[in-house]
This record gives sequence, structure tokens and C-alpha cells, in this order.
Amino acid sequence: MSPRARELHWCVHLNRWGGRRRVQRLFAVVSRLGDGYVWYALIGLLPLLGGVDGAQASLHLAAVALVSLALYGRLKRWTRRPRPFASHTAITAWVAPLDEFSFPSGHTLHAVAFTLVACWYFPWLALMLVPFAVAVALSRVVLGLHYPSDVLAATVIGCVLALASIELVALL
Repeated sequence: MSPRARELHWCVHLNRWGGRRRVQRLFAVVSRLGDGYVWYALIGLLPLLGGVDGAQASLHLAAVALVSLALYGRLKRWTRRPRPFASHTAITAWVAPLDEFSFPSGHTLHAVAFTLVACWYFPWLALMLVPFAVAVALSRVVLGLHYPSDVLAATVIGCVLALASIELVALL
């Protein structure tokens, strides 16, 4: 089986989970929270919970947010990859997409980048943020909005962005 056929197989397989009402509801909520609500709340709460370190973490997260928004927006417009449900009748969009294109997953990119940066400042947040970031990434495929490669690429981009920003902050 070719890599493209294997990816489509996994995309269809995971998307079928969304046909189960409880799974669909769970991942729809996770995806909705991944629209930004969790991250905005985190940016607002960190100064209250962490004092000066929390304020620095919030500024760092805000900077990462601005860079990642610009980056993934440009990538989507450049690649113009159609979403799986738009290209394959075997895949259902269980929620409405926020935009037209698939590559990369902005939800995943943000979840990974924000999780890494927040956990660099406050490692105890990993207990909550890592499972949430994984759920956000999985939700994108289950809901029929992204291919697994969109999520994988976004994970790599999010890691690179977070680690580069951490290195930059460490140098300052």
C-alpha cells in the first residue's frame, strides 16, 4: 500500500469514530476548546498564578501565538490542500471547519507550541496540557477536518516554533 493510500486508510478509519455520538461530542468540544479558548484562558491566568514568571510566560505565549498564526495562515494559502471531507466521500466533516484548507492543522500547531512553552515555565502544567494537546490533534482527524499528515506536520512545526522561541528567550 502506498503512503498516500495508507494515510487515507487511517483518515477514514479514525473519521468513523466520529460517527459515534459520544465520541463526536467529545471531540467537537475538544476541538472547540482548541479554537483558542483554553490558550486565551491560560495566557490570562498565568500572571495570576505565577506572578512575574507567569507574566513572562504569558508574553511568550502571546508572541508564539502571533508568529504561529502568521505562519500557518501563509502555509495554508500556499499549499491550498483541500480538507479530507471535501476530497473523499468516505470522510464526513462532523463539525464545520474554520477555513477552507487542510495543511497544516492550526489547532495542532497551536496546541503543541503552547503546551511546550507553558510547560517550560511550569512543568506541572504537563499533566493537563499534554493530554489536551494530544486530544486536540486527534480530534482534527476524527472530525474529518485534517489528514494525519496535516497533524504530524503541525506537530513538527509547533515543536520547532516553541523550541526556537525558548532558545531565544533563554539567550535574553
